[in-house]
Amino acid sequence: MNDDITRKYFTTGEFAKLCNVKKQTLFHYDDIGLLSPEIKMENGYRYYSYHQFDLFHVIELLKEVDMPLKEIKRFFENKTPLQLIDLLKSKHLEMDKKIHDLRQLQKIIETKINITELALNVDILEITRIHQEEELLFLSESILDCSDRDFLKSVAEFIDDLYKNELDMGYPIGAMVSRDNILKGDYGNYTYLYNKTAKHLKGATYHIKPKGTYIVAYHKGSDEYIAQTYQKMLDYIHEHDIHIGGYSYEEYILDEISVSGSENYVTRIMIEALDNE
Repeated sequence: MNDDITRKYFTTGEFAKLCNVKKQTLFHYDDIGLLSPEIKMENGYRYYSYHQFDLFHVIELLKEVDMPLKEIKRFFENKTPLQLIDLLKSKHLEMDKKIHDLRQLQKIIETKINITELALNVDILEITRIHQEEELLFLSESILDCSDRDFLKSVAEFIDDLYKNELDMGYPIGAMVSRDNILKGDYGNYTYLYNKTAKHLKGATYHIKPKGTYIVAYHKGSDEYIAQTYQKMLDYIHEHDIHIGGYSYEEYILDEISVSGSENYVTRIMIEALDNE
């Protein structure tokens, strides 16, 4: 072949550099019949045209959306313009789903960073009054006075609904204790499980955690001893003659994700403080 013609083509090394891959990748694509050099000389030299870069780029794109090389080869062996359009449209939808999932994951990571940073900057021995904004809580079915077996069933169903409906934003699963049970000391008898969300799903059960002042305390250790922290909160409430709202809200801010051993868990407990009449 005339040297003037080959000057318009890339050697294997040059084409590999252009595509940002090793030469072995091009050799492999040639071996399986996916992308072969446009020119093969009798002396063994191989040459690629710049037009083949577009083909290489599409191959890599399809690989990125998890299409196996065998399927890519099969497609290009029987390709038509309409088939290309259909394939790329389907891959576009898959990419939209991946982007959506990654954005959701990013929100979850940001939330967990914020919660963990908060946990490192609070005095867990202090009981405080904190103003909180209104929050939308996705609720489980009522678990008040339920058996242990029914409790586990409700937890499983709640978690399944949470993830199936893409309501998880990285917030911990919390539990609500009614005012009556707080005053009776029945702290482990939850009324609902909840998870903070921003998505209002039609047909689902929600609760609006009211905007206002909350008595906030932190319990370190196992839930087995959480009554001690509740009692400290009640002493504070009685000492300051505070009327409380309908529920307390419990949620982990440090758990097995960030610490080792339940003795190092930290639970935030929030009880709504009503204005005294």
